[in-house]
Amino acid sequence: MQFTPKLTKIETSIFSVMSALAHKHNAINLSQGFPNFKSDQKLIDGVSKAMNSGYNQYAPMPGSLELRKAISKKFNHLYNTSYHPEDEITITAGATQAIFTVISTFIKPNDEVIIFKPAYDCYEPAIQLNGGKPITVALEAPKYQINWTYVKQCINGNTKLIIINTPHNPSGAVLHKNDMFKLQELTDGTDIIVLSDEVYEHIIFDDEQHQSACRFSGLKERTFITASFGKTFHNTGWKIGYCCAPKALMQAFRNVHQFNVFSVHHPTQKALADYLQEPNHYIELSEFYQKKRDFFLNLIRGSKFKFTPSKGTYFQVLDYSNITDESDIDFAKRLTTENGIASIPLSVFNEHQRDDKVLRFCFAKTDDTLKQAAEILNII
Repeated sequence: MQFTPKLTKIETSIFSVMSALAHKHNAINLSQGFPNFKSDQKLIDGVSKAMNSGYNQYAPMPGSLELRKAISKKFNHLYNTSYHPEDEITITAGATQAIFTVISTFIKPNDEVIIFKPAYDCYEPAIQLNGGKPITVALEAPKYQINWTYVKQCINGNTKLIIINTPHNPSGAVLHKNDMFKLQELTDGTDIIVLSDEVYEHIIFDDEQHQSACRFSGLKERTFITASFGKTFHNTGWKIGYCCAPKALMQAFRNVHQFNVFSVHHPTQKALADYLQEPNHYIELSEFYQKKRDFFLNLIRGSKFKFTPSKGTYFQVLDYSNITDESDIDFAKRLTTENGIASIPLSVFNEHQRDDKVLRFCFAKTDDTLKQAAEILNII
């Protein structure tokens, strides 16, 4: 039997590799991005209550209207703009499914998609699977800023989509107003769609303000925003997210979504709709994680690692160039097997696997875990 799969050069995810290595060597796992503390018991109880109240059959294809109304209200509260709950918001099986669906909806063979590297690893395979061509723009350490002059040179008649991510995984950098105005200017008068990955919108530090694409009218009209409840409420395993876009774009999205997933876990949607009625459940998240970032960085301030404090997400990039000349992959593996702490090498997300001698550590962990991790990092 002979067959030709569409994706042929996909290796095992670095997240799976490092987590497996951490498990094998009983290492502290600061590699994969998930908290090691539980979600709010009130939210967990809300899911159980919804199940016991009969929310156990299919949710509507676009998602629970109650939850979509709560999301619309949140956008109005945070960004003084909103999306119509009936026509412009869809609940998805996590943000990754939303991203995949956007790309599948619009990208045809030979369409070009601009992505910024290092980039979250789901973008490029989805583009390739649909016959598109990823056009990569490098973000250079340590600031990971976008060179908009170069982006302008990359845009041509084949450019169909530009993917941005703020706050940015894996670097922890954020886009500012000037960045969003540049993107708005570059796409004005074109048919280019923007996909704005904003899963860490509520985790932003040092009095920065999240520059959601919906704040900019010229961007909003061409943009899909993807978001994640899992990242926000410490329950990544629930895989619940959502997508927002103007009506015409959202209708095209739903045409694919209905045959891809159709609908997602109904009782969780009911619980989230109730939980979102209290804005502090997401407004206080930045302060919560900034304390963890500062706690972690203060613990390792005397180490040989160099760093620029993360501006968002729950990741911190550490520069190890004062320690060794090893590749970041080799050093990350050695740290796991010999020193008992797992991280993620950034070269796997980078253009041509460029090695900036930096590793990504997740600080969404208990204080005890961060203390143990710092003790190891301080003696390396």
